[in-house]
This record gives sequence, structure tokens and C-alpha cells, in this order.
Amino acid sequence: MLFTTGQFALLYLPVVLAAFFALGRVSPGAAAAWLFLASVFFYGYWAPTFIILLLGSIIWNYGIGRRIAAHARPSGQPAAKRWLILGIAVDLGLLGYFKYANFFVNNFNALSGLDWQIGNIVLPIGISFFTFTQIAFLADAYQKGTREYQFIHYGLFVTYFPHLIAGPVLHHAQMMPQFREAATYRINPVNLAAGLFIFALGLGKKIILADGISPYADAVFNAAENGTPPDLLEAWIGALAYTFQLYFDFSGYSDMAVGLSWLFNVRLPYNFNSPYRAGNITEFWRRWHMTLSSFLRDYLYIPLGGNRHGPFRRYINLAATMVLGGLWHGASWTFVFWGALHGIYLVINHGFQAIFPHSSGANALSILYRFLGWLITIISVVIAWVFFRAADFSTAWHVLNGMTGSVPCTETHAILFNLGLDWQRGITFLVGLATLSLFLPNSNRIGEALRQWLERQPGHAPLIAGCALILASFLILINSTRDSVSAFIYFNF
Repeated sequence: MLFTTGQFALLYLPVVLAAFFALGRVSPGAAAAWLFLASVFFYGYWAPTFIILLLGSIIWNYGIGRRIAAHARPSGQPAAKRWLILGIAVDLGLLGYFKYANFFVNNFNALSGLDWQIGNIVLPIGISFFTFTQIAFLADAYQKGTREYQFIHYGLFVTYFPHLIAGPVLHHAQMMPQFREAATYRINPVNLAAGLFIFALGLGKKIILADGISPYADAVFNAAENGTPPDLLEAWIGALAYTFQLYFDFSGYSDMAVGLSWLFNVRLPYNFNSPYRAGNITEFWRRWHMTLSSFLRDYLYIPLGGNRHGPFRRYINLAATMVLGGLWHGASWTFVFWGALHGIYLVINHGFQAIFPHSSGANALSILYRFLGWLITIISVVIAWVFFRAADFSTAWHVLNGMTGSVPCTETHAILFNLGLDWQRGITFLVGLATLSLFLPNSNRIGEALRQWLERQPGHAPLIAGCALILASFLILINSTRDSVSAFIYFNF
């Protein structure tokens, strides 16, 4: 059940929302239980058999968290640590089996010459997100002694349907206190109007922008995968098309998740903050997939030692964190290489800042310096996205060779022409997407400004909600007329 379908917007969402607030007037606990069950149903709609895995994971981690909390006092620390290790080991074991077993077996076979087979393992949707969410809960239970003991609130925190499939990566301290607030279960016209507006905005990003530019990316990368290298123009159009497709697809999902959550009076953390405006790669990672970046920093980079043991160890920790972050995205060497590239980028950037410590200060940056920093960053990011999108290294090399001008240009640009894609229209589309992502306010600023305005002018909430409903309905109607409805890219992770 995709957010972009009428089935979700016209049936599931209204029923869940109406019942949530109806029950909330009688019993907040019943409303929370209803939303928990509705979220489990939402997940099970994709693959009912994986409901058992999801619920089993929730029960396991809730129980382990209780055991860790019970031994949180100093005298019980050794026992708490054993429970923590056991809990995380089981979580990573399940994630490793479903997501990486085939990858490791195939690589072992290639190295050893053996032919081990473990069958076709189906990847449960969202397993990376709900696993990381719960590992963070266990780690915090050990370090800080979390005190959330209501199973329904914990289950809702993990399964909450706006985020369950593709994030953002949630932290229990951000979410579970909201489920205890009485105001969460009462209708808030401002939140309804603003939430519908941001949902419609994200819907437009996905249906109009991401899906609109995706044929150009698919044409180039599919041709490269089949052994046909793109020429200079085609390669850059394909690489830039994917750069913007991924951004508007994923940020569109995140906007929809935030907007849907506002309908239920729950605030999700923002996941994007205009990342393609970043002046260096460190700033890029403060703006791109921010909840994953925070998780990797807090639960991987800092435990590895962070920057506490000198520059060399800091650079090793940075590189290791990014390699593992790449592997988190998928069981493929191209993802590992993508992560390694970003690790190298970060090491170079931090090394440069160490040599020129004032280069990041506002007073030291000229307009030219800032522009050059942005240009180097965006080109580096685009090159890395080639490996992120490519099915294998051969595909990536074909695209990169085209980007360097190694492939002779044709007058018709046959890869695009043969699929009925006009290169001039593609460039125009890319210029428009670049303008939107570089110069206009992002959805975070728009949403917060709208909420503040509606709080001062609550009488306008019905008008905003009505306009948002009309826009969302129009976009869903457009989507329903297409031959197939495309899923969000991050559903694969």
C-alpha cells in the first residue's frame, strides 16, 4: 500500500485517522493500541508472513530492554551488558540473514570455488529501519536507563506506519513521550491543515518530479548495464537525472511521512535540509538523510572512538563508519564502494579543514571560495551516486567513461532517442529541478512557516486543508492513470 495510491489516501488513511480520534476521546490507550494495530496491518499488507518477524522483533527487543533497565544500577552493569550484547547480536543476526546471507555466500563461493546454496531469501520491507531503531533503544537502555515500560507505546514507536517502511530512523526519546501526551489524541485543525499540505507537497515531489525525471536515469543506466556506453551528454543527463530523482523521491517520502504524522499530532524528525546546497561534504552529510547520519554518528562513529584518539584514528573511524553505512543500504559491492568514496571525501575534507582551520569560517569565505566548495562537493556527490545506482561496477564504469567524454557523441544521442526521450527536454527538466533544490525554500521551512501562520490565523485552516486535499486528489488521479505505480527507491533498503 503506497502513500501515492487512492487505496491508501481514500480508504486506509481516513478510516485510521477517524477511528484514532474517536477512540482518543474515550481512551488514549485504546487510540494508541488502534494505531499500533493499524500500523501492523499497513506493514502486513505488503507481506503478511513478515508480520510474525516484525512482532517477534518487537517482543524480543522490548523484553531485552526491560532486562537491561532492570540491571541499570552500577552493581548490575555486567548483567546489563550481557543482555545488551545478546539483544544486539540477535538483531544483527536477523538483519544479516535476510539482507546479507546471499551476498556473503556468493562471495565465499567466488573465492573458494564452492557452490553453496541457501535458496532465495526475500528481504522484508523496512527491516533495516526497524532494526536500527530498536538497536538504538537497547543501547540507550544500557547507557541512560530508558524508562518507557508500556508495551503499546513501544510497539507503536517501532511500527508507526508513516516511518516504518523507509524511515526516518527514529529515536525513542523523540517519539514515545508524544504517545503519552493527552493532546496527541485530540483533533488539532492546525496540524491537520499543515499536515495535509506537506503531504501533498511530498506527493508532488514523488509523482511529478522524481517519477518525471526517472525515465532519463533508467534509460542511461539500463543501457550501460546491457553493455551500451552512453556518450558525454547522455551520461551526464543520466547521472544528474538520478541525482535529482533520488533526492525528490526520498525527500518526497520523508515529507509525506512528516505530513501524515502531523495529522496524528506527532512530530517526526526532518530527514533533509537542502543537501545539494552544501558547501562541503561534511555539510552535505549534515543535510542528507539526517536521521541515518545521526544514528551512524551516535551508535557507530562515537563508539569506535570518534575524534578522541588523534587525527589518524579519527579518519579511520570516519572511513569505517561510511563503509558500513554503504553496506547498510544494500548487499552489494557498489554500495560498499559508494560508502568508501564518501569516507574518502570526508577524510579529505577534514584534513583540508585541519590544514586551513579558518576556511570554514563565515568571514574567511569569499563568494568564489564558497562556489568552488559547492561545485567540488556536488560533482563528488554525483560521481558517487553513479555507483549507488549502478547494478554493478561494469555499469558504473560505462557511465563514468561517458561522463569523461571517452565515448564519441552521436547526433541523435541514440540511447535517449530510441526510447522517445528528448535530450533538450531532459536538460530543461534538470535545470528546473536544480533551481528548486538550490534556490527555493525547502519543505521544512515551508511547513514550519505554515504552522506558525495557521496558529496565528486558525480560521484559515479549513481553506488550506481543502486546497491540500484537492491537490493531493489530483496528483493521485494522475498517478492512477499510469501503466504502473513506482515504489519509493528507499523501500529497497
